[in-house]
Amino acid sequence: MAEDRHAWVEAGTYEVAPGVHRIPLPLPTDGLRAVNVYAVDTSDGLVLIDSGWALDVARKQLEDALATLDRGFEDITRFLVTHMHRDHYTLAIALRRTFGTKVALGIGEQPSLDRVLTKRLDGQLGEMVRWGADGLIEQWKATFVDRDAEESEQAYELPDEWLDGTTKLDLGDRTLIALPTPGHTQGHVVFIDEQAGVLFAGDHVLPHITPSIGFQPAPAKLPLGDYLDSLRLVRTYPDLRLLPAHGPVTASVHARVDELLQHHEERLAATLAAVRDGAGTAYEAARRLGWTRRHRRFDDLDLFNQTLAAGETAAHLDVLVIRGELHASAMDSVVEYSTV
Repeated sequence: MAEDRHAWVEAGTYEVAPGVHRIPLPLPTDGLRAVNVYAVDTSDGLVLIDSGWALDVARKQLEDALATLDRGFEDITRFLVTHMHRDHYTLAIALRRTFGTKVALGIGEQPSLDRVLTKRLDGQLGEMVRWGADGLIEQWKATFVDRDAEESEQAYELPDEWLDGTTKLDLGDRTLIALPTPGHTQGHVVFIDEQAGVLFAGDHVLPHITPSIGFQPAPAKLPLGDYLDSLRLVRTYPDLRLLPAHGPVTASVHARVDELLQHHEERLAATLAAVRDGAGTAYEAARRLGWTRRHRRFDDLDLFNQTLAAGETAAHLDVLVIRGELHASAMDSVVEYSTV
């Protein structure tokens, strides 16, 4: 069964709708295993939804996949990128440097992208202080800050086009709706093709996992609130086939949105119980919760995932405060939570 679950990562070119092909690209150091890029045939040329990570192995695999469609990099007229994370954005930037391909990105990514380009990565460290995660800060600095600053200089540039608000994209014989869906990142965008009956979901709606919430270079004020609102917004559109960035294509966006909304209600209840049990900070609450579908202990996670877990917990706690179920107060920049 495990083998079937990960069959979607196999290299190749898979038609998922008329004129739409899914191309999985490798993420060799990432637990997500692969990222799906979607090649869309239009009368205006070949459009790619997301691009992959700017790695040699991913570039070669994309080139080989396009060749099976009798296409090459020079045939790509436009990249429509769901969000700025490296596995979605950076290969588009690398290919633009050679082929001049236009790249579009949601305008909500501008604050975080500006921080990445100017190497101001202190926003994430400030959030870790707010969570009471002092034990992670020095490890994070030593492991990621210098690496990320160097990589940002090499891999990131501004897009050619900012997608500002809900936007109709005329691609000749095909029209996509770019719909802002903040949560995973502030500028996350999904692309709706109602005629083809598909939603290019990026990391907003994933079939087997829940996207991380609340850990960005320019932090959002209420990222989980944004995410839940975005899920409900997608639910107002017709039910479509789910074309996710990670995982297999599935039949119903609505069904998975309903599962994600239910999941977060359950996590909100568990997080509230952690505070009632004595946890005062996001970090303390995260240590009391189980993580991943296997309910792993916090201490068994690696540094990166411990940090994401603390941030996710903070995002849930802040929603509980907005709902009036918890009280928050700050002391020495650390937010303490208590029952009402």
